[in-house]
Amino acid sequence: VLQSSSSLKASYEDWLLTYGLSVSPFHLRWQTALFNRQFYNWGRWKPRFLYLWFSVGMVFGIVAMFGSVVLLGKTLLQTLTQMLTEAPKAQNDRMLQVVVRLPSSALVFLLCFVLLSCPHQQVPGVNLPISQLTYFFSAILISGVIHEVGHGVAAIREQVRFNGFGIFIFIVYPGAFVDLFTTHLQLISPVQQLRIFCAGVWHNFVLGVASFMVLFLLPAILFPFYYTGVGALVTEVAEDSPANGPRGLFVGDLVTNLQDCPVYNVEDWNSCLGDISEKSQVGYCVSAATLQQLSFPARVYRRLDGTVECCSNNSLTDICFSYSNKLDSHLYACLPARKVIEASKVCRTSMDCHKDFVPSFCVTPSLENQTRLIRVKHPPHIDMLYVGHPMHLQYTVSLSSFVPRQNFLSIDLPVVIETFCKYLISLSGALAVINAVPCFALDGQWILNSFLEATLSSLIVEKQNRELVGFLILLAGSALLAANVALGLWMVTAR
Repeated sequence: VLQSSSSLKASYEDWLLTYGLSVSPFHLRWQTALFNRQFYNWGRWKPRFLYLWFSVGMVFGIVAMFGSVVLLGKTLLQTLTQMLTEAPKAQNDRMLQVVVRLPSSALVFLLCFVLLSCPHQQVPGVNLPISQLTYFFSAILISGVIHEVGHGVAAIREQVRFNGFGIFIFIVYPGAFVDLFTTHLQLISPVQQLRIFCAGVWHNFVLGVASFMVLFLLPAILFPFYYTGVGALVTEVAEDSPANGPRGLFVGDLVTNLQDCPVYNVEDWNSCLGDISEKSQVGYCVSAATLQQLSFPARVYRRLDGTVECCSNNSLTDICFSYSNKLDSHLYACLPARKVIEASKVCRTSMDCHKDFVPSFCVTPSLENQTRLIRVKHPPHIDMLYVGHPMHLQYTVSLSSFVPRQNFLSIDLPVVIETFCKYLISLSGALAVINAVPCFALDGQWILNSFLEATLSSLIVEKQNRELVGFLILLAGSALLAANVALGLWMVTAR
C-alpha cells in the first residue's frame, strides 16, 4: 500500500511538472515556454524604438518611485487627520482605499490602493457587488499580464535570457509572472536593470492611459450605433428599489429631468441627485383657489426629528405641505401630491409664484430630514414621484448615457465597456503606484537598488555601504506602505 501510494504521488508530481503546474495551499501556479518565441519576437522588434520606449519607462519608473512615497505619505496624513476629527469627511471626498492584490514574484502586489472619485463607487475586495466581480478579476489579470509582458520584453531587449511566462491564482486573486535568468540580470549594467525593473509600472501606466482614452472617446467610437446627450437611459432597476413599481422606472426609459434639473447623461443624473440631497426641498406654486379646493382638515403633529406631519390617513397619494401667507408663516395642508405637482412650477418662496395677478402660494413638502420629494421625468410616461433619500434612488437604479440607434442593439454594451475601462484605469494605475514604492518584495525594491548603484557608486565607493543605504530606505518605505494598509483597512472595516 505504501509503495502504491509513493508511486501515485510520484506520477502526480511528474504530471504537474510536465504541464508546468505547481500546487500548494491557497496557491495554484502555471508556467509555460509556449509564449517564449512570441516574447523574443516582441523583444527584437525595432530595437531603437524599444530602446527609447523603455528608456522613457525608466524615467517614469524613477519618478513614480519618489512620487509614490509622497503620495503614500500624504495619504497617511489625511487618514490620520480623518481619524482624529470628530466628523468624518463626506463620502464624495477623494481618498485612497485598500484592495487586495497578490505579488507576482514571492508575494507580488501585496496590497493595492485605488483612487475613488465617485461617491457611489464600491471598494473592490471589501464591499464589491457580485455583479462587478467579473470586471474586477478580469482587470486584475489583464493588468498583471501587461505588467509582466513589460518586464519580459525589456529583459529580452537587454539580452537577458527569458525562461518562461506564467499565471497564478492565490486564493481567488489572479496574477502573472515571468521567469528570467538571474545571472544575466546581475551581469548587465544598473541602467539596463532599471529599464527592465521599471518596465512593469511603465506598462501599467500606459494601459491606464489607453483605457482612459477609450473611455473619453467612447461616444465618438460608438457614434454609428449609439447617440448621447439626450438623457440617461435606465438599464436596470433593483427589485428592492423605491423606483420599482407601476408608476416607477422601467428598463429602456429615458430620464430627462429631476425636478427642474435637466439630465443629459449619467453624470447629470448623479450631479442633480447630489444637489437635491444637499439643498433644501423645493416647493410648488399653487393658486389660493386650488389650495382651498384640494386641501382638507387634518390633525397636525410633530415628528421626533422636529418636522411636521399633517396627513393622518396613511394615504399613499397625499403629502403634508407647508406654506405661509401674509399673516401666518406656518400653515400646513394635506394635499394629493400628483395633482399639486403636475400642473405647477417649482419655487423657493411665494415671491416666485406672484404672476398674472393670481394669488398663489409656494407649498413645500413637509418631510422628514434628508427625505425629498423628487419629480422624475421620463417621457412619454407619466412622471414618477419619488419620496425618500436621493441616494437610495442613485444606488438602486443603473443608467447609461448611450441610447441605441436601433432596437436590436444592446443597451448594456456601452455600460460593460465603460465599467471595464474604469476598472482597468483604477487597478492598473494602482498596480503602477504600489509597485513603484521602495518596499521589500515589490518592483520598487529592485528599482531602488539599481538606481542607487547607478547614481551613488562614485559617491559611496563601498558596495556594502550602498546596500545599507538601500536597506534603510526600503525599511522606511515598507513601514510607510504597511501603515497605509493597516489604517486603510481599519477605515474601510470601521464604517
